[in-house]
Amino acid sequence: MNRRTALRQTLGFIGLSTTASLPVLNAKSSLQNPNNQRFRVGACDWSIGQSSKIEAFDVAKTIGLDGIQVNLGSEKNDMHLRRKDLQKAWREAAKRTGVQIGGLALGELNNIPYKSDPRAEQWVQDSVGVAKALGAKNILLAFFNKGDLKNDPQGTQVVIERLKAVAPKAEKAGIVLAIESWLSAEEHMAIIDAVASPAVKVYYDVCNSTVMGYDILKEIRWLGKQKQICEFHFKENSYLLGQGKVNYPEVRKAIDDIQYGGWVHIEGAVPEGKNMLESYTYNNKFVREILA
Repeated sequence: MNRRTALRQTLGFIGLSTTASLPVLNAKSSLQNPNNQRFRVGACDWSIGQSSKIEAFDVAKTIGLDGIQVNLGSEKNDMHLRRKDLQKAWREAAKRTGVQIGGLALGELNNIPYKSDPRAEQWVQDSVGVAKALGAKNILLAFFNKGDLKNDPQGTQVVIERLKAVAPKAEKAGIVLAIESWLSAEEHMAIIDAVASPAVKVYYDVCNSTVMGYDILKEIRWLGKQKQICEFHFKENSYLLGQGKVNYPEVRKAIDDIQYGGWVHIEGAVPEGKNMLESYTYNNKFVREILA
């Protein structure tokens, strides 16, 4: 699978089509984690068909998720979660449904790159205040499609300088700026070392790194022992979790080795032609069994 195909499957919104029955997991699996548990299981709002929409909370509640990773918005709606009235509405929806805001994301950086567009630089600056207002600790900065940094030293240098400019603001707010990209662990660390701020870390997507041919178990342990992984995406392209290329039991062992605790957000993982709600109910149970 080439990167362009993988990206379309990764970032495309999932439809609500009908499906045959899915595999059955242990019926004793818990659908909701008590607040004192080590892991919390969420999903990207775009993967459940509700990108930057308040309806995502109700969909996530139906699935049985602990939270959602919220997209800041789009160019079309002017990154609408920068509006205080919408921030209040999102907080109220979280309270009403019991579904937490598990993180913030800037998916539009794939189309309007952080490395080249001044609008993107302003969005990242503004996202720090939005994350704080929503109670999110991590902001996913996406570097795919037009924003890809692989083999782009000039673009990477611009990103480093822009991260240096916003990092003090993030540090003060207690927010982490999380890089998700096609880069290897070593390439991510080169950026982190250059910025030299505890507010910049890696958002580790086990599927993206598998697509790129990286040794994900080695990368997780290496980055994790340096405390440079802030959060995880559990994902597959065109498969349910556990039925694709990622060896999730081994991923769990690596996560244990680095003593990670926190959010694990599900992304993608809906086979073509399958129903999103049914697929995500299955994926939710699968992740909880892996993390139990």
